[in-house]
Amino acid sequence: MTHYSVLLNESIEGLNIKPDGIYVDLTLGGGGHSFEILKRLTTGHLYAFDQDLYAIGRAEERLKEFKNKTIIHSNFKNMKAKLLELGVTKVDGILMDLGLSSFQIDDESRGFSYLKDHELDMRMDRTLEFTAKDVVNTYDLLDLTRIFREYGEEKNAYQIAKMIVKKRPLETTFDLVKITDVINRDSKGHSAKRVFQALRIEVNQELEVLDTVLEQSLEFLNPGGRLSCITFHSLEDKLVKHFMKEHSEIKLPKNVDIRNVPKPPLSIISRKAILPTENELLENKRSHSAKLRVAEKSWFLFSSWY
Repeated sequence: MTHYSVLLNESIEGLNIKPDGIYVDLTLGGGGHSFEILKRLTTGHLYAFDQDLYAIGRAEERLKEFKNKTIIHSNFKNMKAKLLELGVTKVDGILMDLGLSSFQIDDESRGFSYLKDHELDMRMDRTLEFTAKDVVNTYDLLDLTRIFREYGEEKNAYQIAKMIVKKRPLETTFDLVKITDVINRDSKGHSAKRVFQALRIEVNQELEVLDTVLEQSLEFLNPGGRLSCITFHSLEDKLVKHFMKEHSEIKLPKNVDIRNVPKPPLSIISRKAILPTENELLENKRSHSAKLRVAEKSWFLFSSWY
C-alpha cells in the first residue's frame, strides 16, 4: 500500500519554513508532509498529530532519522490542550491534509471503501467504539436523511435513508452499496460515493473538529506564521475558505474614524485555491478533488492611518 502526499511541494512551500521554527502537522498520515518539514529544520521542532495508531507506526518508521519531532496520538481537535501540556504556546506553521491516507482507503478492514466488502466501520481512531454500522442501524429516518443531505450532498437522501431503515440491520459495506445501487442507478460516478462520505464525516465528526482546530490555529500562530490547509470536498473547503476570509477582513461601521484601524489577524496568501498539477493528477488520481489554501498570521493588530 503506497502513500502519496497530495500537493506536497505546494503545501510545504506555503508554510515558508524557518530552520529554527516550531511546526505542527495535524494530519501525520504516512509522514510525507512531516518528512519534508523535518528536512528543512535545523534547531526547529515538529509536533505531529494522528488519531490512527497504524498511521503513527508507519510514520515513525519513515521519520526515524529525525530526533527533533514529537508524535502525538490524538484527534487534532485536542491540539491546544496537547501542545500546552508540552509547554508549547506559539508555533510558526500549521499544516492540515484532511484527506484519508491511501492505506486507510486500501485496507478493506477499515470499511472506508465502497469497492470492497467489509464490516461498516469508518473509524479513523480504532480505539473508539462508535462506527458507521452504529449510524446506519440506530439513527432514525430524519437523522439519516439529514447527514446524507448535509454531509454527502446526496439528492436522494430521503429515499436512501428510508430503504436503510427498511432493510436493517446492515452489516457490511456491500449491504449499503446494494441500497445505493437501487436508488442511484442513474447517478454519475459510484452510487455510494456521497453516502460513504457522509457516514465517514458523521462517525469522525470531521466538520466540527475542523471548525474547532481552525480557531485554535489562529490562537497559536506566531506573527508571520502560516496556516496551510488541504481539503478534499466542498464542505471542508467552504469551512476553510470562510474562516480565512472572515479573519482577513475588517468590517467597519459607517462614519467610523479610520485613523487607527484594527488590522485583521490573517492575510490570505493564496487568493484562489491551489490545485494539483497535471503531472500530479497523472501520478495519483486521488488528488483530483484536492484544494490548498494558505494564510499568514498578521504582524500587527493595528495600523495607524494619518
